[in-house]
Amino acid sequence: MNLKDIHSVYFIGIGGIGMSALACYFKFVGKEVGGYDRTPTPITDGLMEKGISVHFEDNVDLISDTFKHPNTLVVYTPAVPASHSEYQFYKNNGFSLKKRSEVLGIITKDSFCLAVAGTHGKTTTTCILAHLLSECELPMTAFLGGVSEDFNSNFVLEGTEYSVVEADEFDRSFLRLTPTVACVTSMDADHLDIYGTKEALEHSFHEFIERIKPDGKLFVRKGLPLEGITFGIEDGADYCIENIEIEHGAYIFDLVTPSEVIKSVKFSKPGRHNLLNGLAAFAMAVQTGCPPHRLAKALGTFKGVQRRFSYQIREKDFVFIDDYAHHPTEIGAVHQAIREMHPGEKVTVIFQPHLFSRTQDFVDDFATSLSDFDEIILLDIYPAREEPIEGVTSQWLLDKIENPNKRLISKSALLEEVKNCKAGVLVALGAGDIGLEVPKIKKELSYAH
Repeated sequence: MNLKDIHSVYFIGIGGIGMSALACYFKFVGKEVGGYDRTPTPITDGLMEKGISVHFEDNVDLISDTFKHPNTLVVYTPAVPASHSEYQFYKNNGFSLKKRSEVLGIITKDSFCLAVAGTHGKTTTTCILAHLLSECELPMTAFLGGVSEDFNSNFVLEGTEYSVVEADEFDRSFLRLTPTVACVTSMDADHLDIYGTKEALEHSFHEFIERIKPDGKLFVRKGLPLEGITFGIEDGADYCIENIEIEHGAYIFDLVTPSEVIKSVKFSKPGRHNLLNGLAAFAMAVQTGCPPHRLAKALGTFKGVQRRFSYQIREKDFVFIDDYAHHPTEIGAVHQAIREMHPGEKVTVIFQPHLFSRTQDFVDDFATSLSDFDEIILLDIYPAREEPIEGVTSQWLLDKIENPNKRLISKSALLEEVKNCKAGVLVALGAGDIGLEVPKIKKELSYAH
């Protein structure tokens, strides 16, 4: 497919974080862009401000004639059901329909593509990587899986020679990419509704690695069962962080590379998991030819990613943090970061489970990771693309949490609940619509504090 021949691009599921980045790309290169999504969000608001038409009812009559032209490319997300009437319209009328991952592969295949894969850490690593390349003034395009606070966007276009992409394992999407430099941050079991077994998931990562260009490089977190250039913390990896200290809420450390040691590097995002993300991004960026010392300095100016350990309130006597964590390993990483940066404080967690299938697959692990907090407020499961599974409920999860300070509440009661919060640290976790509640919680707590 030659994208130059495309007149217009229509997105079914345009409000998704990956879909909206692609929509911005096509708008930027001069295509007519429009789409459907289920509900209005800040992302769809931002698209409409850019002149992209969006509607929120699955209705073919609402699609303008611009997007019924034969030279229209239709991009859809795997979350859209096959019964969707707009999807059926395009499919039955001979239009070119492609998944988001296919289109991303087409756009990036002729660039120096840096792709970050892994069940955790992809979004933060790609955002750090985009920041580092931008600071080195490289001509790059970045498709990010979250809103970077450095660019205030999930899409960056500063040139086309280099591309930065999140290589998503969901629905095997990353098998459409052909990276020059790739990274695998983690391979914990996840998306078992797609893969069935952890072994099948790991096999897909091996398939992804085989797609690296012949002269390309692979970086892997030390300890993963993969052959590549390793990165790690105080473990003798090829790229290694050593001598960590904490000063004023930031890490100061030595960065050991295969050829030198860079002293007193600063990084401000809490959590050892974020240190690893920063290190992975640094190691990948070195492959572009950027001077390592310049890249190390740029690590210190990285601001962060929305909903990735984002401080909403940071007062002397109270802290409110928002994070996307939706897997037991991620919850554990957030807990570690809070205890390290705010020792001795009482910590209350609000958690909204994401997907019935994920809750079912990891219920015991969720219970263990949540039990470590001082107080647990649990919301009902956010279904996303799924139908309920009998017996899989938040009450079932709550019963397994071994901590007496726990309760299940409705989302409608959340604001009243947080008003009475006596913790020094409050953290909201989840990948569902809890993110839309965060501004309301922040407003309520700002009054209280």
